[in-house]
Amino acid sequence: MKQDSGLIHVYLMPGMATDGAIFENISLPPERFKVHYLKWEIPEKNESLENYTKRILKYVKHENPVLIGVSFGGVIVQEMAKFITLKRLIIISSVKCSDELPPRMRFASKTGLFKLIPTRLADYVDFFEKIAIGDFLKTRAKLYKKFITIKDKQYLDWAIKNMVNWKCEKPDERVIHIHGDKDEVFPIKNIRNAIIVKGGTHIMIINRFRWFNENLPKLIVSGKLKNKKQEEKVN
Repeated sequence: MKQDSGLIHVYLMPGMATDGAIFENISLPPERFKVHYLKWEIPEKNESLENYTKRILKYVKHENPVLIGVSFGGVIVQEMAKFITLKRLIIISSVKCSDELPPRMRFASKTGLFKLIPTRLADYVDFFEKIAIGDFLKTRAKLYKKFITIKDKQYLDWAIKNMVNWKCEKPDERVIHIHGDKDEVFPIKNIRNAIIVKGGTHIMIINRFRWFNENLPKLIVSGKLKNKKQEEKVN
C-alpha cells in the first residue's frame, strides 16, 4: 500500500444504491486530508458479503486509512475493517450490529419477506417525482432522483438481502457511530453508544453536511469530539 507524507486518507462508502454524490457537500481540509470515493459494484450471483467486501477493499490503496460508511455502506466498511489496519472506522446513519436493526427488518430476515420487495420499482424514480404531492414528497422525490443511481435488480436484491440478514453478534469496538435522532430507517430507539445529531434523519449526510464538515475532522484525528456537549451518547 502507498504512504503519503502527513496526509490522512479518508475513504467514503455511500449508502445503498447511491454514489459519491451524497458526499458532494462534505469538505475536509485538503492540507490534512485526502478524500477517496468508493463505489458499489454489481455483485456476482449469490456472492457472499465477505467476498464482495474483499473486492471493494482492493480500491483502498493506502496504509492506515480512515473508512467512513453511510447506511448499508456502514455495514460494508465494518466488514472491510476485518481485513485491514485502520486509523479510524466511522459509520453514519447505520447500525453496529444485528440487534440494532429495527424489528421489521429482523422479521423480514426470519421470514424471508425481504425477497418480496419489488426492487424493479427503482426504475420508476422519474415517475415518483411526477406524481409526488406536497412540498415534502416533492423534495424527497427529487433527492431520490438525484442520488439513487444504481437501479440494477441483481444489485438491489443482493444489497437488501445482505442488509436484513447481516450477522454480527458483537460490535467492533473501533466503530464511531454517528446517528440522527429522527432517522426513519434505523430508529434511534434501537441504537446504542452513538454520537447523536439532533434533528438528523437518515439522509443527514446530505442535508446536515455543515455538522459533518465541522465535526468529522475532530473525530478523524482524535476519535472524539472536543466539545463534550456535542457528544451526546445513547446508552
